[in-house]
Amino acid sequence: MFAVTRRWLLAGVALYGLYLFSLTKAGMVGPDEPRYASIGREMARSGDWVTPRLWGQPWFEKPPLLYWMIAAGDRLGLGDDLAPRLPVALMSVAFLLVYHRLLRAEFGARAALLAAGILGTSALWVAFSQVAVTDLPMSAAYAAGMLLGLRWLSTGDRRWLAGASLLLALAVLAKGLVPLVLALPLLWVGRKRLTDWVRPLPLAAFVLVAVPWYLLCTLRNGQIFVDEFFVRHHLARFTSGVLLHPGPFWYYFPVLLAGLYPWTLLVLPLCRKSFYTDPQRKFLLLWVVFGFLFFSASAGKLPGYLLPLFPAVAALAGVALDEVKNARWLLAACCLLLTMTPVVSGTLPGAFAQGLSRTAVAGWHWGFAGVCLLVAAGVWWLEGAGRRNGAVGLLLALVVLCVVLVKAEALPALDRLASGRPLWNKVASNPGGVCVEEIHRNWRYSLNYYSVTPLPDCGQAPRPIRIRQLPGAPPFVERSPGGAASSELRRP
Repeated sequence: MFAVTRRWLLAGVALYGLYLFSLTKAGMVGPDEPRYASIGREMARSGDWVTPRLWGQPWFEKPPLLYWMIAAGDRLGLGDDLAPRLPVALMSVAFLLVYHRLLRAEFGARAALLAAGILGTSALWVAFSQVAVTDLPMSAAYAAGMLLGLRWLSTGDRRWLAGASLLLALAVLAKGLVPLVLALPLLWVGRKRLTDWVRPLPLAAFVLVAVPWYLLCTLRNGQIFVDEFFVRHHLARFTSGVLLHPGPFWYYFPVLLAGLYPWTLLVLPLCRKSFYTDPQRKFLLLWVVFGFLFFSASAGKLPGYLLPLFPAVAALAGVALDEVKNARWLLAACCLLLTMTPVVSGTLPGAFAQGLSRTAVAGWHWGFAGVCLLVAAGVWWLEGAGRRNGAVGLLLALVVLCVVLVKAEALPALDRLASGRPLWNKVASNPGGVCVEEIHRNWRYSLNYYSVTPLPDCGQAPRPIRIRQLPGAPPFVERSPGGAASSELRRP
């Protein structure tokens, strides 16, 4: 009993450090997070839970699941920074628990635990669990639906399909029609039993969850919703990339490897054809390969698009690691990759704000490298002694420590370099006297979120306090010539 309690306590501490620690150390960042947070807050305060509105105007880029989550956080009084992010972090934790449970039924206890540890500490999954964007909610709902579908394939029990249908419907409410395309591997593998999907319970679960919002939003907003949501933000994104960053076909290869950090080397055992010996592994492989090719074929590419594939990759990696007779080199190498943590934490804020090419790479930290080397030695010894659970547990503890260190160092710097929150805090006492000159859209969106009502442009409504930005530098606050300027309002 004590051992079980201790394991749950350690798991709780790890999950807190990975997902809940320092959620509000940085304000809203990037172009998407402040906009989605603004829409969710507006839903909560207006009572209109159907039409998404960004600063008073209809906004049909994404469906409403994330907005509803943010609105619920706002209604609970979580505050401007916690309300958008906490629901996403909690959804990530809940998914990991379900993920472990479902994989345990398919692959055994240790493989499931390894897979959950790999996914839950991989860089891309942790990063998108900390921000209020749609990638994590869609990926969690979609992957849970796929794994319930795997249980249907393995057992033949149609009851699993009701849950799979419901979760895929939630994924459609999170990010549109993309999850339905990504679910094609499930339909293909189960093609001899396709009629199971149109039985009353699975069909009703999908229709009752996914369809009402789309129907109501179309009835309220008409053709403009159809054109904007389906044509522009589905078809045009995939075929032309005009709305997002285009990228070459090989774009997602480095994203996959970097996103798995520090478990990147665990892809090596997955390259053996002999590894795919049973239908479950073949299904996971098809899930990954089909999704990877689909996203690679898209004209528009962003790292977060690949997130729905990571649960399948981590499941395969967990099964492979469970079967490897001697994983000393693999696990020790993962430890050594963590020596890059100080470099990542020192470089990340500037790279996010200005781009990696404009940011000086942070220096090496020999003391931390020594700690990682000692842990690698401990992992090597434990694995050699046949104590793989202990070796992986020690490595996971180091990963959690690294995540906490990155958050502690990088997030305050990210707040200073990439969020509009510090700017707003400087002028919040006199919002009627502030205007904004030309600043980067990321800063403007973030500033608009904290001001609630967007501040006017200086060209249209000149005011004594101006927010300006010089090329290659963060925005700053200054007073117009002739006005007394306090030191805290001057450019840092």
